[in-house]
Amino acid sequence: MHRRALLLMLALLLAAGTAQAEQRTLVVLGDSLSAAYNMSREEGWVHLLRERLEAQGHDWQVVNAAISGDTTRGGLSRLPAILEQHQPALVIIQLGGNDGLRGVNPAETRDNIQRMVTLTQDAGAEAIVAGVRIPPNYGPAFSRRFEQSFVDASEATGAALLPRILDQVDERRELIQSDGIHPTAEAQPRILDNVWAVLEPLL
Repeated sequence: MHRRALLLMLALLLAAGTAQAEQRTLVVLGDSLSAAYNMSREEGWVHLLRERLEAQGHDWQVVNAAISGDTTRGGLSRLPAILEQHQPALVIIQLGGNDGLRGVNPAETRDNIQRMVTLTQDAGAEAIVAGVRIPPNYGPAFSRRFEQSFVDASEATGAALLPRILDQVDERRELIQSDGIHPTAEAQPRILDNVWAVLEPLL
């Protein structure tokens, strides 16, 4: 009887270990658009993503590595440690908006995103590049080059592309906070749907 109990315990431990090994990690490397700016973390789209994955039976751990105000340069400097710590299977790179607002050369933004994707792929993970529009402060030519930087980085690396994470959000004033930039809590499910359309085929 004692031997049978030990065998049962061993089987349970092995099963638990296998289940744990099968769980994959998804990292969101982003800025305030993913950091639930001016709202509770539970209202943000990254938390809603956790809930959707669980509800649909996907065994993924979601790590929110977004920092408000971060740039592509900052994300690039942070990424190696994040990859080493979490060993993700998938990384959503949602950075660049603050580059555009600060007038950073779109070529630098493109190169930084491309390097982040390459680091992610070299670590054995897939990447999604999430783009964003910016206010027309620097003129239409700059805005076009800025938006193209996400496309170019995606095409150069083969990473999946979400051209506009705020599609059907940033053009609706009722879904934008009083600062004119950040989406409201009510906009978060729409943002999740935008991400999900690109993410789901990779799960």
